[in-house]
Amino acid sequence: MQLYRQRCADCHSVDDNDTGPRHRGVLGRSAGTVPGFEYSPALRRSGLVWTPRTLDAWLRDPDALVPGQAMEERVSDARARRDLIAYLSTLR
Repeated sequence: MQLYRQRCADCHSVDDNDTGPRHRGVLGRSAGTVPGFEYSPALRRSGLVWTPRTLDAWLRDPDALVPGQAMEERVSDARARRDLIAYLSTLR
């Protein structure tokens, strides 16, 4: 939870859309589909479903996964990505 607050909470919330979309229920959700959030056209067209694998690629380098997307944050540390994904998986 502390890592989430440090790395994600400036733009995201668990339950509310903010600068970024809400995170509750992210695993298994199609990318670009949270109602009430304005996604980049690139992410809306991506066809991605958020799984541990796609989230890992996204957190490592969003532009490499979806060129033209809008998120600027990167998580280069593999352990931090795993910990964030583990936390996100609890948000059902």
